[in-house]
Amino acid sequence: MATIERKLLNIEVANEIREMIRVGALEKGDKINERELSMSLGVSRTPIREALQRLSIEGLIKIIPHKGAYVSSPRLRDIREMFEVMSVLEGTCARMATEKMSDEQFAKLEFLHDQLEEHYKNRDHENYLQVNHQYHTYVQELTGNKILNNIINGIRLKILLYRSQQLYQPRRLDESIREHRALLEAFRKRNPLEAEILMKTHLMNQCEALVSLYENDENEKGDD
Repeated sequence: MATIERKLLNIEVANEIREMIRVGALEKGDKINERELSMSLGVSRTPIREALQRLSIEGLIKIIPHKGAYVSSPRLRDIREMFEVMSVLEGTCARMATEKMSDEQFAKLEFLHDQLEEHYKNRDHENYLQVNHQYHTYVQELTGNKILNNIINGIRLKILLYRSQQLYQPRRLDESIREHRALLEAFRKRNPLEAEILMKTHLMNQCEALVSLYENDENEKGDD
């Protein structure tokens, strides 16, 4: 029982650190302060270290012997490769969802889209991101394919940690809502091929926005 509780604690701590990375409380290149984390999370350093080991396997944390643990800086090649895979998988989801979607399920998708429109109108980036995640997850669920869902979930977790900043760019937010409007019409018309193509394009546009963001960050650092 103690072993199970310890494992659950490690998972919980790892989830907390992931969230800190996602919201920007920990940024790429930051050194992890085990003492501060231990105090803020109310746990000993042992589960902190075990959680960091778990995250290092996932590629989110880089552990350097005798120096400490740091938030990984994703390579642009890694970002592109993740999005290339996700564009194919989510495109497949869009096609399958269109083929299987009931009127009631489309109504829920339309409801989520209306929420996106509201958050876009208010320039509410944080809530836009949250609903955007719900939207994509729901399209994925409509496929009814558990194996496909599990594969996507594993990749999506890493992408979410790195892409949250991109929609804070006004231009990308504008592009995103236009792409979602086109997607909704493809779903409305029950056009599987169009939905697949639009979803692939949507994902690759996200990729280019994120790559551009990281390239600009690196250029600015180089100018300092």
